[in-house]
Amino acid sequence: MMRILNRLLCVLAAVFLAGCVAVPDEALLPDQVGLAQAIVALDPAVDPEEAARVAQISYSYSLQLREEYNVTDGPLLHNAKVNQGLRPRGLCWQWADDLEARLWQEDLKTLTLHRAIANHDNIRIEHSTVVISAKGDSMAEGIVLDPWRYGGRLYWSEVVEDSRYNWEERAQVFALKKARQ
Repeated sequence: MMRILNRLLCVLAAVFLAGCVAVPDEALLPDQVGLAQAIVALDPAVDPEEAARVAQISYSYSLQLREEYNVTDGPLLHNAKVNQGLRPRGLCWQWADDLEARLWQEDLKTLTLHRAIANHDNIRIEHSTVVISAKGDSMAEGIVLDPWRYGGRLYWSEVVEDSRYNWEERAQVFALKKARQ
């Protein structure tokens, strides 16, 4: 009985936290061309074909994962369902792991993949994502590729323009957490 009550409370908390967050119109209209152009604009050495491939995969694979994860709700409610065993996958780090693994298959020559984490040091829910930058550039100079934020509808922006999250390199966050232990 206690387990059922705990599950119910988790789901209710997720519903409360998720509210009625609607997916913005721009997230419903894929902009692969805009993403490819933004990736090319990172550096003159970025291969336009490689950028177009990354943009196409980022959009299409995010939607494929949405189906595989059986996403029917907003991200926080879906997280609650994953944590309760009602969905197979779909936590932000799983989206990031899967998108990163898919992009690694492309053997990118002019672009670099990074992993980023936000909110590791406050009470908000920690969030993970993938960042793409020009080869040799830092994560901070890249573009956020976030399939979790809108439940499989890709969100992207320059790292410095993402007003919702303060991204930090995952390796640095892990090192900081290890040092605190």
